[in-house]
Amino acid sequence: MTEALDLDHLRSWIGKTTEATDVVTTHLVMGLRATLFQEIGEPKNGDAAPWTTHWCLAQPVFPMSQLGPDGHPTRGGFLPPVPLPRRMWAGGELEFLDTLRVGDEAKRTSRISDVTMKTGSTGVLCFVSVEHTIMTPRGVAIRERQDIVYRDVSGTAPAAPGKPAPPPPTAKHRESHVSDPVLLFRYSALTFNGHRIHYDRDYVTKVEGYPGLVFHGPLQAALIVEFAAKLHGGAAPKKFGYRGVQPLFEGSEFSVNANDTGAGMELWTANSAGQPTMKGTAVW
Repeated sequence: MTEALDLDHLRSWIGKTTEATDVVTTHLVMGLRATLFQEIGEPKNGDAAPWTTHWCLAQPVFPMSQLGPDGHPTRGGFLPPVPLPRRMWAGGELEFLDTLRVGDEAKRTSRISDVTMKTGSTGVLCFVSVEHTIMTPRGVAIRERQDIVYRDVSGTAPAAPGKPAPPPPTAKHRESHVSDPVLLFRYSALTFNGHRIHYDRDYVTKVEGYPGLVFHGPLQAALIVEFAAKLHGGAAPKKFGYRGVQPLFEGSEFSVNANDTGAGMELWTANSAGQPTMKGTAVW
């Protein structure tokens, strides 16, 4: 870490807000449906978009000169300038109130809600929580809390194997897909995500020390939400919370899994060994 982490200074960003608008287009819905392994169809105005379409809308656009070596924008601006070089999506919570539809103009209002620091087995971690409200002309469609984690360089690569992994959980509902580099590229393009860990194999293996391209956290969450909705007759959960537990990599089969609970569903994505990579809970 090249700079001291001044938590009081970073917490001065709490309460900062920003707004952005975008339109749900036919082409976006077709591309996202294809990436989420859904029937593409011929969407027209008024048709329902996938439940996490808002993650593709109004993404910040920066000139190439303002990008860091990892492909993310350089520090500062709306997000606090955390002096840790590795940034990833850790988890969050979604509340679905209405469906985004083709032709909708969606307005996102974002607010920094918390900045905290923890020290774990991988070193110093700084968590930034952002609250989003997605509005359409019909009213509030989605409320969201997004948790972003910043790490030092030494805490990024997976740790050496320790004790054997526990037996993989058994799922009542399961579907499997292949984590193909083209899938990761498509989702990066849909979300205008320049983070090089998702498409630059030389960078992710030689600089960040991972064994291969890293599967997007939000793409895993999107697949979980769509799976939950499919199991509930197309209705998204009222609330969905999720957190990443370990990286998922390219080049192998992965699965989306669910078990019914008294309150709703437990859901998770898993790698080819059946070990969970992201866990979620859904209630209706």
